[in-house]
Amino acid sequence: MTTAAYDGIADWYEQEFLGGPVTDGSPLSLGPVLRELLGTGSGGTCLELGCGTGVHAAQVRELGWTPVGVDLSGGMLRYADGRLPVARADAARLPFRDGSVSAAIAMMVHTDMPAYPAVLREAARVLRPGGVFVHVGVHPCFCGGFADRADPEAVVIGPGYLDGAWTKKSWTAHGVRDKVGATHLPLPALLNAFLAAGLTFEQFAETGTPTPIVLAARARRH
Repeated sequence: MTTAAYDGIADWYEQEFLGGPVTDGSPLSLGPVLRELLGTGSGGTCLELGCGTGVHAAQVRELGWTPVGVDLSGGMLRYADGRLPVARADAARLPFRDGSVSAAIAMMVHTDMPAYPAVLREAARVLRPGGVFVHVGVHPCFCGGFADRADPEAVVIGPGYLDGAWTKKSWTAHGVRDKVGATHLPLPALLNAFLAAGLTFEQFAETGTPTPIVLAARARRH
C-alpha cells in the first residue's frame, strides 16, 4: 500500500500535537460532543473512520460500544495498535460487509478525505438499518485556508470559502493543515453529501468560542 500523508507526521502527532495544550477543536477536547451525539451503546461495534492513533477509543468503549478503527496511515496505526482493533484501509472502500456495524464515527477527518462523499456512502453501506453515524469535523464556515484565526476574538474570513479546494495554507504553523494539507467542502456540499448517502440528520452541535471551530452532526441510515 502506498505511503499515506500522515505517515510522515505520526510521531509529531502523537507526541507533540496530542501532548500539547487541549484547545477548542483539538482531539482531546471532543469528549463532550462525542458523548452527546454518539450516546451509550450495548456492546455493538462502533467503527471509527480515519481513527489515527486511536485517541477516541477509550471513550467509545466507556460509552458501551466496541471500538474498531480503519486508517490509511500505517504510521498512525502503530500508535493505535493496542488501543483498539484496527485495519489499514481506505475509508472510501471499507473492508466490512453491508449492514455489519451498529455505529460509525468520523472525528476531525473529513478534510483529510478528498472523497468524503464516497466515505459517507461507505459508512451508510456498512451500517445496519437504523445505525447511527456521528460526524465531528472542522467547521466549514469558520475554519480553513480562507480563515485567519490568529486573533480568536476577531476571525477574518477571506476569499476561498466557495472554492472547495485542497490547501496547506494555514494561519498557524502548529496545526495539521500546514503539514499535510486539507480539503474544504462548503457547508451545502457537506450536508448534501449526507443526504445523497442515504443518511438522515437527527442532531447538530457546534463547539469552540467565541467563533465555532467544530461542526458536528448525528445521522442515521434510512
